[in-house]
Amino acid sequence: MTSWVGRTAAEIAAAVREKRATPREVVAEHLDRIARLDGRVGAFRTVRAEAALAEADEVGASGDLADLPLAGVPVAVKDNLAVRGESTRIGSAATPDTPAEEDHVTVARLRAAGAVVVGLTNVPELCVFGTTEGVLGTARNPWDLSRTAGGSSGGSAAAVSAGMVPIALGNDGLGSLRIPAANCGLVTIKPGYGVVPAGISDGDWFGMSENGPLATTVEDARLMLSVLTGTEPVRRDGSGSRRVAVSLRSPLAGITIGKPYATAVREAAGVLMKSGHQVRRADPPYPASLSLTSLAHWTAGTAVDAQGYDPRLLTRRTRVHATVGRRFVRGARAGESREQLRRRLEPFFAEYDVLLTPALARRSPKAAPWHERGWLRNVLANSAYSPFTPPWNLTGWPAMSVPFGTLPSGAPCAVQLVGLPGSEAVLLELAEQIERLRPWQRTAPLD
Repeated sequence: MTSWVGRTAAEIAAAVREKRATPREVVAEHLDRIARLDGRVGAFRTVRAEAALAEADEVGASGDLADLPLAGVPVAVKDNLAVRGESTRIGSAATPDTPAEEDHVTVARLRAAGAVVVGLTNVPELCVFGTTEGVLGTARNPWDLSRTAGGSSGGSAAAVSAGMVPIALGNDGLGSLRIPAANCGLVTIKPGYGVVPAGISDGDWFGMSENGPLATTVEDARLMLSVLTGTEPVRRDGSGSRRVAVSLRSPLAGITIGKPYATAVREAAGVLMKSGHQVRRADPPYPASLSLTSLAHWTAGTAVDAQGYDPRLLTRRTRVHATVGRRFVRGARAGESREQLRRRLEPFFAEYDVLLTPALARRSPKAAPWHERGWLRNVLANSAYSPFTPPWNLTGWPAMSVPFGTLPSGAPCAVQLVGLPGSEAVLLELAEQIERLRPWQRTAPLD
């Protein structure tokens, strides 16, 4: 008997369309794996076992399987996006346990493509931090269960990395797709502004938050992104040599880069050179004020999101984060500092097509009750290991995390690719070239 656990979304969908597998058997196998492993990993806040099997049967009974790019593919959804019939808790005791009446547009598009939602995944409270833990659950890195999966899409990343689903839906406001993807050895792309519908919380963190895929292959990331855009498939770029800038400079001042991440960037640069690209060392002109700009927008987004919730039911770190952010909301809404950053960086990207950086500065923190620790300790821990992701939410430009190499612990390492608006296909093409020449182990060895 063929096992569909560990197969890619593209492989599963092809098998279902060709009647070599049924959606029910595919979904049932993945539900069995969730039941067996998630007690150790903590990826899911809730699992929709009965509902998922019923929905798998509906997909199987469809008369137009050939038109479903994700036919029968199990998918996990981050618990800040509405799934019809399920509550959206956003990792907090302050949120109501009330079932959503309609799917979020991205969930609806996945379902329309034939995907089956098997559950909602754990997030830190209000999706604020780069570690995933709280009163509703803790998501661990399947490659190293002593470490956090990252955040805020930590549960979604852990689910894919553990082979519980082949793909998952997450979102990224200052790195919340790329951070857990880098920790867990996954491919992700934060699309540029407006490419995929957002509709994340109240105002999408001033337009900085984007929905996107978490996958084990570039092909699956491209496939899922195409479904999320609701347009034609994101095709291969195929336009030849690109000018690639390689930088090891932290955008946030004073943060040093760990040796494994620096090595990964140097070796990835070599891979891109072998693929025919023009690769040079060059640092973007990050402003000295970028740390303050990032903190202001990070806290201001939380201040807006926390409105309407009983503060007594929020954890202390979230309350402090929101309180700090209130003074920055007006400026964040005005968007002047983000426009200044775009103007400052555009000449650099006129000279280079793509920027290659580390995805992280060092491995993720220990899986621990960070929600019970002080606000400053959380902010410093998050900033110290993830300084490379925030600039590209502030600009609204696309950015990817791509697995590359390993850490001394054996957990995955990763690099980041960044481009100008509209360069999603270019980034995916370069990521595919890296994957071809330096393939990675797709799922963690948990069995």
